[in-house]
Amino acid sequence: MNVEHIFFDNWQALGRTGLMSLLAYLCLLALLRLFGKRTLSKMNAFDLVVTVALGSTLATILLNKNVTLSQGVLALVLLIGMQFLVTWSSVRIRWIRKLATGEPTLLLYQGTLLSQALVKTRVTEDEVRAAVRSAGVAMLNEVHAVVLETDGSFSVVRSGTGSGESSLKGVSRPSGIPPTINLG
Repeated sequence: MNVEHIFFDNWQALGRTGLMSLLAYLCLLALLRLFGKRTLSKMNAFDLVVTVALGSTLATILLNKNVTLSQGVLALVLLIGMQFLVTWSSVRIRWIRKLATGEPTLLLYQGTLLSQALVKTRVTEDEVRAAVRSAGVAMLNEVHAVVLETDGSFSVVRSGTGSGESSLKGVSRPSGIPPTINLG
């Protein structure tokens, strides 16, 4: 094993890596700007997969001398294009939205923890209580609902007397909530 090649091989390889880094980075920035803010939004599982794939593709472009810039940019365009197509479709077609992002899940309703929903989503009571505290609420009975959102964050809905459309519309109803209770 030649230790000298671990730290430095040749100037040509170093120059290629530097130039490819600059060009691939600029191309990725241009593509992300072109396809809009949704590409960089809070991540659900689908977005995480695309983000990891983009990072892996960028690393391959930068370090694999068998991959040309045009091949790498094509891969980036296809990944971002597919993400754009799925998000565009999910806004218009409900079953695609459910497939790509899932549904928010009710974990606490009218101050009561929903144990079946907690088990199904692998969330602990302590995590729900922490979310309630983070919302500035001291008592669970002051909370109308806690929802596990599709990006893994918690939403705490305080009890209120307002009228209008419920923010809980579209939240998956655990088996413990009777269909006669209107979530939205």
